[in-house]
Amino acid sequence: MNLQTLVKGIQGIIPGGVSLKDFAMVTQTSEDVAYNILDNFMQNGIGTYENDLIQFGKNDRLKTGILAINMGAPIEEVSRLLTWQNFESLAAEILEKQDFDTACNVTFTKPRMQIDVIGIKSGIAILIDCKHWSKTSQSALELAVKKQIERTKNFISKEKVQAAIPVIVTLYQYETRFIERVPIVPIHQLDAFCEEFYGNIGELHA
Repeated sequence: MNLQTLVKGIQGIIPGGVSLKDFAMVTQTSEDVAYNILDNFMQNGIGTYENDLIQFGKNDRLKTGILAINMGAPIEEVSRLLTWQNFESLAAEILEKQDFDTACNVTFTKPRMQIDVIGIKSGIAILIDCKHWSKTSQSALELAVKKQIERTKNFISKEKVQAAIPVIVTLYQYETRFIERVPIVPIHQLDAFCEEFYGNIGELHA
């Protein structure tokens, strides 16, 4: 399957049941092409057949986007088909698989701030700011890090945790891996980051 067809398929990923005919209509493909797209999805663990319908989970759209990007699809094109909610819920799912207790879109007052995803395990919190940018400048990354450090300081002053680590999670993989000891983690590497997290705490901003 070519990349353009795979990217087209992202539009047809709607949580809940969708028929082959409806999937073909949404993706503007023939039913034969739609069948091939869906077969490719399922070979990659995306979607399941149930009672003649294709069932998609809430994170399948972003998983497909990451698959397409890893195969060489333009990040800018893929990112237009994804939402903030796709991004945040997948980050939370990855943390949950690593046995973190998670919460999304947590708002604090005085001062008012919002943290996209919080994961806590063994008294240590990961505070994630999800950046859905296709690509951005170094200065924008630095500003995002500065704001996340402030949110982290505020979080520690309000919550009973041993430590809290600010993290920026991105769709795009930047050459910069750390800014002020804050890790810049592409979403497809977040699972590996969590696995190595406790061994690397000494190198991270806390």
